[in-house]
Amino acid sequence: MAEITAALVKELREKTGAGMMDCKKALGEVAGDIEGAIDWLRKKGLAAAAKKAGRVAAEGLVAVATEGTSGAVVEVNAETDFVARNDQFQAFVAKAGKTALAKGDDVAVLKAAGLEEELTALIATIGENMNLRRAKKLTVKDGIVAGYVHSAAAPGLGKIGVLVALESTGDKAKLADVGKQVAMHIAAANPLFLNIDSVDGAALEREKAVLTEQAAASGKPAEVVEKMVVGRVRKYYEEVVLLEQVFVMDGETKISKVIENAAKEAGAPVALTGFARFALGEGIEKQETDFAAEVAATLGH
Repeated sequence: MAEITAALVKELREKTGAGMMDCKKALGEVAGDIEGAIDWLRKKGLAAAAKKAGRVAAEGLVAVATEGTSGAVVEVNAETDFVARNDQFQAFVAKAGKTALAKGDDVAVLKAAGLEEELTALIATIGENMNLRRAKKLTVKDGIVAGYVHSAAAPGLGKIGVLVALESTGDKAKLADVGKQVAMHIAAANPLFLNIDSVDGAALEREKAVLTEQAAASGKPAEVVEKMVVGRVRKYYEEVVLLEQVFVMDGETKISKVIENAAKEAGAPVALTGFARFALGEGIEKQETDFAAEVAATLGH
Protein backbone atom coordinates (compact mmCIF):
# COMPACT_ATOMS: atom_id res chain seq x y z
CA MET A 1 0.00 0.00 0.00
CA ALA A 2 1.37 3.38 -1.03
CA GLU A 3 1.86 5.91 1.72
CA ILE A 4 -0.88 8.55 1.56
CA THR A 5 1.26 11.67 1.65
CA ALA A 6 0.22 15.30 1.47
CA ALA A 7 1.79 15.48 -1.99
CA LEU A 8 -0.35 12.56 -3.18
CA VAL A 9 -3.50 14.18 -1.82
CA LYS A 10 -2.54 17.46 -3.51
CA GLU A 11 -1.95 15.70 -6.83
CA LEU A 12 -5.35 14.03 -6.68
CA ARG A 13 -7.02 17.30 -5.80
CA GLU A 14 -5.39 19.01 -8.80
CA LYS A 15 -6.50 16.20 -11.09
CA THR A 16 -10.10 16.12 -9.87
CA GLY A 17 -10.95 19.43 -8.25
CA ALA A 18 -12.41 17.53 -5.30
CA GLY A 19 -11.97 18.68 -1.68
CA MET A 20 -8.86 17.79 0.31
CA MET A 21 -10.70 15.54 2.76
CA ASP A 22 -12.52 13.76 -0.06
CA CYS A 23 -9.18 13.16 -1.82
CA LYS A 24 -7.64 11.77 1.36
CA LYS A 25 -10.61 9.48 1.89
CA ALA A 26 -10.54 8.30 -1.73
CA LEU A 27 -6.86 7.38 -1.51
CA GLY A 28 -7.52 5.49 1.70
CA GLU A 29 -10.31 3.53 0.06
CA VAL A 30 -8.08 2.33 -2.81
CA ALA A 31 -4.80 1.79 -0.95
CA GLY A 32 -3.14 4.91 -2.35
CA ASP A 33 -3.71 4.15 -6.05
CA ILE A 34 -4.28 7.56 -7.64
CA GLU A 35 -6.11 6.28 -10.74
CA GLY A 36 -8.35 4.17 -8.55
CA ALA A 37 -8.97 7.21 -6.36
CA ILE A 38 -10.00 9.24 -9.41
CA ASP A 39 -12.52 6.55 -10.33
CA TRP A 40 -13.77 6.41 -6.72
CA LEU A 41 -14.36 10.17 -6.71
CA ARG A 42 -16.09 10.04 -10.08
CA LYS A 43 -18.43 7.31 -8.87
CA LYS A 44 -19.31 9.45 -5.87
CA GLY A 45 -19.88 12.47 -8.10
CA LEU A 46 -17.12 14.39 -6.36
CA ALA A 47 -14.81 14.76 -9.36
CA ALA A 48 -17.36 16.61 -11.44
CA ALA A 49 -15.74 19.91 -10.48
CA ALA A 50 -12.59 19.03 -12.43
CA LYS A 51 -14.10 19.59 -15.86
CA LYS A 52 -15.59 22.88 -14.75
CA ALA A 53 -12.60 24.38 -12.95
CA GLY A 54 -11.32 26.22 -16.03
CA ARG A 55 -14.59 28.00 -16.78
CA VAL A 56 -14.98 31.63 -15.80
CA ALA A 57 -17.24 32.21 -12.81
CA ALA A 58 -18.16 35.90 -12.60
CA GLU A 59 -21.82 35.70 -11.55
CA GLY A 60 -23.11 34.51 -8.17
CA LEU A 61 -23.93 36.40 -4.98
CA VAL A 62 -22.46 38.61 -2.27
CA ALA A 63 -23.53 37.92 1.31
CA VAL A 64 -23.55 40.35 4.23
CA ALA A 65 -23.80 39.14 7.84
CA THR A 66 -23.72 41.46 10.86
CA GLU A 67 -24.04 40.99 14.59
CA GLY A 68 -23.50 43.90 16.96
CA THR A 69 -19.89 45.01 16.82
CA SER A 70 -18.91 42.75 13.91
CA GLY A 71 -19.84 42.28 10.27
CA ALA A 72 -18.65 40.19 7.35
CA VAL A 73 -19.10 40.31 3.60
CA VAL A 74 -18.24 37.45 1.23
CA GLU A 75 -18.39 36.85 -2.51
CA VAL A 76 -19.16 33.44 -4.01
CA ASN A 77 -19.06 33.17 -7.78
CA ALA A 78 -20.84 30.93 -10.27
CA GLU A 79 -20.93 30.90 -14.06
CA THR A 80 -24.50 32.10 -14.64
CA ASP A 81 -26.97 34.44 -13.02
CA PHE A 82 -29.46 31.57 -13.05
CA VAL A 83 -27.53 29.82 -10.25
CA ALA A 84 -27.89 32.91 -8.04
CA ARG A 85 -31.61 32.06 -7.83
CA ASN A 86 -30.93 28.45 -6.78
CA ASP A 87 -32.01 27.78 -3.19
CA GLN A 88 -29.03 25.49 -2.48
CA PHE A 89 -26.56 28.08 -3.77
CA GLN A 90 -28.22 30.85 -1.78
CA ALA A 91 -28.09 28.74 1.37
CA PHE A 92 -24.38 28.08 0.84
CA VAL A 93 -23.55 31.77 0.30
CA ALA A 94 -25.53 32.75 3.41
CA LYS A 95 -23.64 30.10 5.40
CA ALA A 96 -20.33 31.42 4.03
CA GLY A 97 -21.23 34.89 5.33
CA LYS A 98 -22.06 33.57 8.80
CA THR A 99 -18.87 31.48 8.82
CA ALA A 100 -16.79 34.57 7.99
CA LEU A 101 -18.55 36.44 10.79
CA ALA A 102 -17.48 33.69 13.22
CA LYS A 103 -14.03 32.78 11.89
CA GLY A 104 -12.69 35.86 10.07
CA ASP A 105 -11.92 36.71 6.47
CA ASP A 106 -9.04 34.37 5.61
CA VAL A 107 -10.49 32.40 2.68
CA ALA A 108 -8.17 29.44 3.33
CA VAL A 109 -9.47 29.21 6.90
CA LEU A 110 -13.06 29.42 5.70
CA LYS A 111 -12.51 26.65 3.17
CA ALA A 112 -10.83 24.47 5.79
CA ALA A 113 -13.84 25.00 8.07
CA GLY A 114 -15.88 22.80 5.73
CA LEU A 115 -16.94 25.27 3.07
CA GLU A 116 -14.59 23.82 0.44
CA GLU A 117 -16.11 20.34 0.66
CA GLU A 118 -19.63 21.75 0.58
CA LEU A 119 -18.82 23.88 -2.45
CA THR A 120 -17.28 20.93 -4.30
CA ALA A 121 -20.45 18.91 -3.68
CA LEU A 122 -22.55 21.86 -4.85
CA ILE A 123 -20.54 22.10 -8.07
CA ALA A 124 -21.21 18.42 -8.72
CA THR A 125 -24.93 18.86 -8.01
CA ILE A 126 -25.60 22.09 -9.91
CA GLY A 127 -23.08 21.55 -12.71
CA GLU A 128 -21.31 24.91 -12.80
CA ASN A 129 -17.89 26.09 -11.74
CA MET A 130 -18.10 28.02 -8.46
CA ASN A 131 -15.59 29.80 -6.27
CA LEU A 132 -15.47 31.24 -2.76
CA ARG A 133 -13.55 34.27 -3.96
CA ARG A 134 -13.04 36.69 -1.07
CA ALA A 135 -14.21 37.81 2.35
CA LYS A 136 -13.83 40.81 4.64
CA LYS A 137 -14.66 41.19 8.32
CA LEU A 138 -14.90 44.46 10.25
CA THR A 139 -15.06 44.82 14.02
CA VAL A 140 -15.35 47.74 16.46
CA LYS A 141 -14.70 47.75 20.19
CA ASP A 142 -17.90 49.65 20.92
CA GLY A 143 -20.54 50.79 18.45
CA ILE A 144 -21.95 48.90 15.47
CA VAL A 145 -21.02 47.43 12.10
CA ALA A 146 -23.89 48.15 9.73
CA GLY A 147 -24.56 46.21 6.55
CA TYR A 148 -26.42 46.84 3.30
CA VAL A 149 -27.16 44.67 0.28
CA HIS A 150 -28.05 46.17 -3.09
CA SER A 151 -30.13 44.29 -5.69
CA ALA A 152 -31.10 41.72 -3.09
CA ALA A 153 -31.94 38.22 -4.33
CA ALA A 154 -32.81 37.08 -0.78
CA PRO A 155 -32.29 38.53 2.73
CA GLY A 156 -28.59 39.38 3.13
CA LEU A 157 -27.74 38.28 -0.43
CA GLY A 158 -27.32 40.44 -3.53
CA LYS A 159 -25.09 41.98 -6.20
CA ILE A 160 -23.36 44.55 -3.98
CA GLY A 161 -22.58 44.13 -0.29
CA VAL A 162 -21.38 46.92 2.01
CA LEU A 163 -20.15 47.11 5.61
CA VAL A 164 -19.69 50.29 7.64
CA ALA A 165 -17.87 50.32 10.99
CA LEU A 166 -18.92 53.04 13.44
CA GLU A 167 -17.02 53.32 16.73
CA SER A 168 -19.11 55.02 19.43
CA THR A 169 -20.59 54.61 22.90
CA GLY A 170 -23.74 56.35 21.68
CA ASP A 171 -27.28 55.13 20.99
CA LYS A 172 -26.95 51.91 18.98
CA ALA A 173 -30.28 52.37 17.16
CA LYS A 174 -29.22 55.84 15.96
CA LEU A 175 -25.85 54.45 14.91
CA ALA A 176 -27.55 51.64 12.97
CA ASP A 177 -29.70 54.17 11.10
CA VAL A 178 -26.80 56.35 9.98
CA GLY A 179 -24.66 53.28 9.32
CA LYS A 180 -27.23 51.92 6.86
CA GLN A 181 -27.54 55.30 5.13
CA VAL A 182 -23.77 55.59 4.72
CA ALA A 183 -23.64 51.99 3.49
CA MET A 184 -26.24 52.83 0.83
CA HIS A 185 -24.11 55.84 -0.15
CA ILE A 186 -21.04 53.62 -0.48
CA ALA A 187 -22.95 51.16 -2.68
CA ALA A 188 -23.82 54.04 -5.04
CA ALA A 189 -20.66 56.19 -4.88
CA ASN A 190 -18.01 53.43 -4.71
CA PRO A 191 -15.29 55.24 -2.70
CA LEU A 192 -11.81 53.76 -2.86
CA PHE A 193 -10.38 55.14 0.40
CA LEU A 194 -11.71 55.99 3.87
CA ASN A 195 -9.85 59.28 4.36
CA ILE A 196 -7.19 61.41 2.70
CA ASP A 197 -4.40 59.88 4.80
CA SER A 198 -5.28 56.42 3.48
CA VAL A 199 -5.06 57.37 -0.21
CA ASP A 200 -2.48 55.21 -1.94
CA GLY A 201 0.66 57.30 -2.49
CA ALA A 202 1.49 55.80 -5.89
CA ALA A 203 -2.07 56.32 -7.12
CA LEU A 204 -1.99 59.94 -5.96
CA GLU A 205 1.33 60.65 -7.68
CA ARG A 206 0.05 59.17 -10.95
CA GLU A 207 -3.05 61.33 -10.68
CA LYS A 208 -0.98 64.44 -9.96
CA ALA A 209 1.25 63.74 -12.97
CA VAL A 210 -1.77 63.52 -15.26
CA LEU A 211 -3.38 66.62 -13.76
CA THR A 212 -0.14 68.61 -14.01
CA GLU A 213 0.28 67.73 -17.69
CA GLN A 214 -3.33 68.64 -18.40
CA ALA A 215 -3.01 71.97 -16.60
CA ALA A 216 0.32 72.77 -18.27
CA ALA A 217 -1.29 72.22 -21.67
CA SER A 218 -3.42 75.30 -20.99
CA GLY A 219 -0.34 77.45 -21.51
CA LYS A 220 -0.90 79.35 -18.27
CA PRO A 221 2.00 80.49 -16.00
CA ALA A 222 3.57 77.93 -13.65
CA GLU A 223 2.06 79.49 -10.50
CA VAL A 224 -1.42 79.29 -12.05
CA VAL A 225 -0.81 75.70 -13.14
CA GLU A 226 0.17 74.84 -9.56
CA LYS A 227 -3.10 76.27 -8.21
CA MET A 228 -5.05 74.39 -10.89
CA VAL A 229 -3.42 71.12 -9.82
CA VAL A 230 -4.22 71.78 -6.15
CA GLY A 231 -7.86 72.35 -7.06
CA ARG A 232 -8.01 69.23 -9.21
CA VAL A 233 -6.39 67.09 -6.49
CA ARG A 234 -9.10 68.34 -4.11
CA LYS A 235 -11.68 67.28 -6.69
CA TYR A 236 -9.99 63.87 -6.96
CA TYR A 237 -10.30 63.43 -3.19
CA GLU A 238 -13.99 64.28 -3.41
CA GLU A 239 -14.42 61.52 -5.96
CA VAL A 240 -12.50 58.67 -4.29
CA VAL A 241 -12.32 59.41 -0.53
CA LEU A 242 -15.42 58.42 1.46
CA LEU A 243 -15.23 61.17 4.09
CA GLU A 244 -14.72 63.80 1.36
CA GLN A 245 -17.61 62.64 -0.82
CA VAL A 246 -20.97 64.43 -0.95
CA PHE A 247 -23.77 62.37 0.59
CA VAL A 248 -25.90 60.96 -2.25
CA MET A 249 -29.03 61.21 -0.08
CA ASP A 250 -29.09 65.02 -0.08
CA GLY A 251 -26.48 66.00 -2.68
CA GLU A 252 -24.84 68.64 -0.48
CA THR A 253 -23.53 67.32 2.87
CA LYS A 254 -20.05 65.80 3.08
CA ILE A 255 -19.91 62.33 4.63
CA SER A 256 -17.56 63.72 7.29
CA LYS A 257 -20.34 66.15 8.26
CA VAL A 258 -22.93 63.35 8.21
CA ILE A 259 -20.81 61.51 10.80
CA GLU A 260 -20.41 64.71 12.82
CA ASN A 261 -24.20 65.19 12.84
CA ALA A 262 -24.67 61.54 13.81
CA ALA A 263 -22.68 62.18 17.00
CA LYS A 264 -25.30 64.72 18.07
CA GLU A 265 -28.09 62.23 17.38
CA ALA A 266 -26.31 59.34 19.14
CA GLY A 267 -25.30 61.41 22.14
CA ALA A 268 -21.57 60.58 21.90
CA PRO A 269 -18.65 61.04 19.48
CA VAL A 270 -18.81 58.81 16.38
CA ALA A 271 -15.84 57.66 14.31
CA LEU A 272 -16.21 55.97 10.94
CA THR A 273 -13.29 53.56 11.28
CA GLY A 274 -13.67 51.41 8.18
CA PHE A 275 -15.82 50.18 5.33
CA ALA A 276 -15.93 47.36 2.81
CA ARG A 277 -17.70 47.21 -0.54
CA PHE A 278 -17.91 44.04 -2.65
CA ALA A 279 -19.50 44.32 -6.09
CA LEU A 280 -20.19 40.97 -7.70
CA GLY A 281 -17.64 39.99 -10.34
CA GLU A 282 -15.56 43.19 -10.17
CA GLY A 283 -12.05 42.54 -11.46
CA ILE A 284 -12.93 39.20 -13.05
CA GLU A 285 -12.24 39.03 -16.75
CA LYS A 286 -15.41 37.71 -18.31
CA GLN A 287 -15.28 35.58 -21.43
CA GLU A 288 -17.32 36.65 -24.43
CA THR A 289 -18.78 33.63 -26.17
CA ASP A 290 -19.43 33.67 -29.91
CA PHE A 291 -22.30 31.19 -30.09
CA ALA A 292 -22.58 31.44 -33.88
CA ALA A 293 -18.90 30.48 -34.23
CA GLU A 294 -19.37 27.59 -31.79
CA VAL A 295 -22.32 26.23 -33.79
CA ALA A 296 -20.43 26.61 -37.05
CA ALA A 297 -17.45 24.75 -35.59
CA THR A 298 -19.71 21.98 -34.35
CA LEU A 299 -21.28 21.62 -37.80
CA GLY A 300 -17.85 21.68 -39.42
CA HIS A 301 -18.38 24.96 -41.29
